[in-house]
Amino acid sequence: MTGTTHGPGHGAANPYLSGLYAPVRDETTAVDLPVTGTLPESLRGRYLRNGPNPLHVDDPAGYHWFGGEGMIHGVRLRDGRAEWYRNRWVRSDAVAGRLGEKLLHGPRHLDMDFAPNTHVQFFAGHCLALVEGGTLPYELDPELYTIGPFDFHGTLPGGLSAHPVVDPRDGELHAVSYCLAWPYVQYVVAGVDGRIRRHVEIPVPGHPMMHAFSLTERYVLLYDLPVVFAGNGRADGPHPVWVPGRPARLGVLPREGAAHEVRWLETDPCFVFHPMNAFEHDGHFITVHLVRYDRFFDTGRPRPGERTAHLERWTVDLAAGTVRRQRVDDRPVEYPRVDPRRLSRRHRYGYAMRERTAEADTALLKYDLERGGCVEFEVPAGGDVGEGVFVPAAPHAAEDDGWVLAYAYAPERAATDLVVLAAQDFAAGPVARVHLPVRVPLGFHGNWIPDHE
Repeated sequence: MTGTTHGPGHGAANPYLSGLYAPVRDETTAVDLPVTGTLPESLRGRYLRNGPNPLHVDDPAGYHWFGGEGMIHGVRLRDGRAEWYRNRWVRSDAVAGRLGEKLLHGPRHLDMDFAPNTHVQFFAGHCLALVEGGTLPYELDPELYTIGPFDFHGTLPGGLSAHPVVDPRDGELHAVSYCLAWPYVQYVVAGVDGRIRRHVEIPVPGHPMMHAFSLTERYVLLYDLPVVFAGNGRADGPHPVWVPGRPARLGVLPREGAAHEVRWLETDPCFVFHPMNAFEHDGHFITVHLVRYDRFFDTGRPRPGERTAHLERWTVDLAAGTVRRQRVDDRPVEYPRVDPRRLSRRHRYGYAMRERTAEADTALLKYDLERGGCVEFEVPAGGDVGEGVFVPAAPHAAEDDGWVLAYAYAPERAATDLVVLAAQDFAAGPVARVHLPVRVPLGFHGNWIPDHE
């Protein structure tokens, strides 16, 4: 059973408006989805993923993927069944108005209003669509309808990052946010009551793009790298650019420290969108696994496949004040993830998406970061796969005892499957495929929200 709501059309003279990136025009609800294989009984909840899906594009040639309004794609699993698939635009005022709906209004930060398109995170009873740059998160109900902007019950002092980290020890949420109106970045901590209990404003010059950060048991790691926002005079506003010669620094802030306590450690020029995880060990060392680009935004707005990144291990020696880099793998990768129970703790396993190249389609990878080695799940020719999200089989299961979920394009159906891989038998392929009735465009990040949350 499928129902649709139609949105406006748009041109496609742009790689981000065509092929597997092409936006979908409809909001779809489908129930009792067909499944090939057997869904694990322990998977009871919703897999949600965010991504750009522009309603209308005035200038198709100038459109970039990062700028499309967010759409959430979700699948509900329970008792070995796939109960529903839904996709819904996040209703900013602009989106609601274009769809002819009542505006939700709500709080704003600096009068900014954008339908978050980057991530979706459940925290303190709230399901939040996220984006960076100063815009507030938007809250969603369990069926993906928009409730409205969320400002942490009036306590959030600005916008929020697209990549917060929920500490598995105490359930608190940590984020490092930037806004072009600020001469600083803002570190915030939200308690389990959903209210901000701490914020620190850390001065940084030149408006760097800090897409994400890393968290350890005692420290917050800040990536101040040679990509900054410039071009205030442009018709399309400020945009990120690579600045040759700008120092690359890793900031180390004690979790309960003040702004002046940040230690800035020099590293090689690079850009990092996505760290995998970080943890402390041996008294004064921090290990960080992350995906590193040699440079980014150095040729204007990037095109698909223009830059590749690799998984690296950075070893931070706090006694010596140094950062040592080591490449882990030569495969081009993105979207690194770990078991969420291991965030800020020592971890053995990590997951990433291998980027498409002229020689191979995309794949999901499982790394053994202690003993070495990598196992691949390759999609069929002409297919594609997005970020893989690890779901533990039980609260106290072993680190890799669980499932990895991802949306994968199935070319034989011209539609998308939700694939479920057994993490301990990764190369065997999916134990289940949930067949969605539509194509899910290539997008960004998501999470599994178990029923008890």
